[in-house]
Amino acid sequence: MAIGTSSVHAEPSADTVQGGPGFSALYAQFSGDRVVEHATAAADAVTGLIDSGLSMLGIRYRFGGNSPESGFDCSGFVRHVFSDALGVLLPRTAVEMARMGDTVTRDELQPGDLVFFNTLRRSFSHVGIYLGDNKFLHANSRGGGVRVDDMSGRYWAKRFNGGRRIDVQDASASPIH
Repeated sequence: MAIGTSSVHAEPSADTVQGGPGFSALYAQFSGDRVVEHATAAADAVTGLIDSGLSMLGIRYRFGGNSPESGFDCSGFVRHVFSDALGVLLPRTAVEMARMGDTVTRDELQPGDLVFFNTLRRSFSHVGIYLGDNKFLHANSRGGGVRVDDMSGRYWAKRFNGGRRIDVQDASASPIH
């Protein structure tokens, strides 16, 4: 399941391929119940991810930090939230995170997507979690820690590098068991 999206795959049975008697029942379940189930699961995952991140508002910034007790840097924060909310272990640095998932443009961003910025004169040097309505959640070294900022503000708008949508069932994101 990709954060912010839902996808459904079904193997066709002999009935569905031949249009037999099981087709309409399978189609009704596939097109209704299964889609709703997957959409609900995706929405719940996004809600859990964002709730987990927002619960850490105000935690101080610390370079190399990766826990609420010691503080967070940007990638440590994102990594912690994905692990805590979804059981998915992302790479440690923003650059490594930028290599994961599917690229999404600014106008395709959905809540739960990763957003990247050039803050140190190099691409993908800062990462946050998109909340919707041009807002994102991140650990900010200049702003006192975990906070919400507006991506349409002058500073962030000119430093935006792109977004990534993480598929939490993809093998490239390591589930924690």
